[in-house]
Amino acid sequence: MQVLIESQRPEGTARGEIVLVHGLESSGRAGYVLSMAQAALEAGYAVHRFNMRSCGGTEHLSRTFYNAGLTVDLRMVLEELARRGRAPVHLVGYSLGGNLVLKLAGEWGAAARPFIASVCGVSASIDLEASCRAILRRENFIYHRRFVRRLIARTTRRLEANPDMTVRPGFDRAGTIVEFDDMVTGPAFGFRDAVDYYQHQSATRFLDGIRVPTQLIYALDDPIIPASMYDHPSIAANPCIHRFPTAHGGHVGFIARGKHRFWLDCAVLEWINEVGNRLHSVEGSCIC
Repeated sequence: MQVLIESQRPEGTARGEIVLVHGLESSGRAGYVLSMAQAALEAGYAVHRFNMRSCGGTEHLSRTFYNAGLTVDLRMVLEELARRGRAPVHLVGYSLGGNLVLKLAGEWGAAARPFIASVCGVSASIDLEASCRAILRRENFIYHRRFVRRLIARTTRRLEANPDMTVRPGFDRAGTIVEFDDMVTGPAFGFRDAVDYYQHQSATRFLDGIRVPTQLIYALDDPIIPASMYDHPSIAANPCIHRFPTAHGGHVGFIARGKHRFWLDCAVLEWINEVGNRLHSVEGSCIC
């Protein structure tokens, strides 16, 4: 099994290393990822665009596909960067990728510090069941239909390459993401059904374990991610987690005027710069 990491480095010595993780049925070449990568390179950071298992045209590199909480691949990448002397890194995850990076940080706890300098979750779907309920709303029909079609097409390709993969019959007739996860994602990863998968893989179960500086950027008008999920008690109780809500921005939108299309890029870089300055000023300490 292999995953694709697309890396770019600035001229001269990099100020730090940033790993970007895309969302559902996307890749390291998504517009929001490329925009952030460009901004980070111009700011002097090395950038690594992480493609989840089977994403970014890499179906041939793995016999299985990803899920919202499959942290093992990302963890191995961070461990490899550490072996190369390029850690700790700043992790930035978008939507489903936001759930992934937050879950990993929580799983690792204090042991994450040699590998992760900071985490930023953007429109992160930290409660997978609540996110699915939101996307089922009528006004999200276009988003929803596109995701389901892409998921079915990816599974069909996977089965052609690995006919022994565990899925339930009729997955190609799934009409919702929940039905798809009932028939494909859950069985493929040993979960009883979609709800069991959501409950075990949501980052909300792991937020209290985070011990590195973490920021959550989300919009109150996000049609897919209910802002109420960020009222989870583990967030308020953890001094390492900081919330950055905005009135507008939609889902991974945050459109701005100026050189960079996404206002988000500047906000993320400001966070990374702030954490970097604090870590350098108190070397070896955990500054949340």
